[in-house]
Amino acid sequence: MPRHEIPRSSQLPADADAVLKLAAQSMFDTLASTAMGMMVVDREHRIVWISEGYKQFLPSLGHAEEDFVGRRVEEVVPNTLMAQVIDTGQAILVDLLSNHAGTFLVSRLPLRDAAGQVIGAMGMVLLDHPETTMQPLMAKFSQLQRELVEAREQLAAHLTQHRKPKHSLASFVGASAAAVEVKRQARRVAQTDSTVLLLGETGTGKELLAHGIHAASLRAAKPFIGINIAAVPETLLEAEFFGVAPGAYTGAERKGRDGKFKIADGGTLLLDEIGDMPLALQSKLLRVLQEQEVEPLGSNQVQRIDVRIIAATSRDLPAMVAAGSFRADLFYRLNVLPIRLPALRERLTDLEALVDTLSEDIARRSGLAHKTLSADALDLLAHHRWPGNIRELRNALEQASLMTDDLLLTAAHFAGLAAESPPAKPLAPPRIAALVREAVRPGGAVKPLSEAVAELEGRAIREAMAATGGNKLAASRLLGISRATLYEKLALAQRGAAD
Repeated sequence: MPRHEIPRSSQLPADADAVLKLAAQSMFDTLASTAMGMMVVDREHRIVWISEGYKQFLPSLGHAEEDFVGRRVEEVVPNTLMAQVIDTGQAILVDLLSNHAGTFLVSRLPLRDAAGQVIGAMGMVLLDHPETTMQPLMAKFSQLQRELVEAREQLAAHLTQHRKPKHSLASFVGASAAAVEVKRQARRVAQTDSTVLLLGETGTGKELLAHGIHAASLRAAKPFIGINIAAVPETLLEAEFFGVAPGAYTGAERKGRDGKFKIADGGTLLLDEIGDMPLALQSKLLRVLQEQEVEPLGSNQVQRIDVRIIAATSRDLPAMVAAGSFRADLFYRLNVLPIRLPALRERLTDLEALVDTLSEDIARRSGLAHKTLSADALDLLAHHRWPGNIRELRNALEQASLMTDDLLLTAAHFAGLAAESPPAKPLAPPRIAALVREAVRPGGAVKPLSEAVAELEGRAIREAMAATGGNKLAASRLLGISRATLYEKLALAQRGAAD
């Protein structure tokens, strides 16, 4: 049996050295006889000695008494940390060991030679089944363990929820031909992993559509990460994208930090305002898209990633490529599945539905009652150019809603827009001339004025309603009249038909 050697000291007398050796041997013998079990392993983790008490646990571990000496301790005792004590030289004075034989209160100590080098370790079973003899302590330990597991699950659920898409494709409001086409294209590209490029003026709903594409894809359960390139300082963009290794530079976090590509692994990464990316970073982004791997700042380790890219911009990328401010190869890499989002003025038939949806959201967020718009207010909104598109429309509705207690918003509540809106455009003179010619009876006889006017109005209203798909707001704008006037004339036409 190996004996633990006590280093000699030049300051101790010879008899004191002998006393220390006897003390070490006596302590070893005492521990071997009083502990429920004891084991000694060498530098190579091999078992070299085991006490009689420890042998009683071997059958429960699936070993006979004669087949353990010379074997590595990890093979004999599941979940043991003896190897860790040898490799680190650090003692584990009190620990709980659980395996097929039960739960044990154990202690592990490194063994050193005269030079202080670790030559093995000694492990002791201090208590068998501590859950019965140390019930209060074990109950507290079990409770803390359960709370730790619950906290980890809640944190994981929170992070997963935080990274989920906020919108679906149904959130893209509109039934116009342009809106329907955008949603059709979005559903198709959602079924692929190819890069998507969303093009459109500011405020047209590019970010919302990106959320919807991710939600409709096979990656919906994975993270959706968005980064607005225009909102991040140029000096920090590389760190935001690729991450930072521990201590990469002065002020960097000691544990390092993952970049957006790594956080979005398995999911979707939205690169909003991609047209504002500096040229120096465009080449690095191109490499990431081609190789699907990133290298954090200050690190030589390459990390593999699996990320679906959706890029969005309100800028003219082909013109930027021609001007040399955007790399052509990156543009072609991004322009795999382009989707152009129409401006609000290009789908005014959706205006009424957008107003209803935005008004409901404003009421929900502000806690105020839902407010509706009068015909003259909708008519005013229909004549505005909306350079800021849906974002500008929301701002106008929110301002009008919050600045009054009235539940019905009229044109007067949108005084700011009224000053900017151009006058209504009546039907073009050539079209009126054509309608006048049709009001003449066969043979050159002129109809009575009231009859001719009624027919002209009826024909014009029918054509306007047909041209706008039955949307009364758009039809009134096309005719150059208010929606209230259109309603009156439709009602008159219905009464005339009934008579």
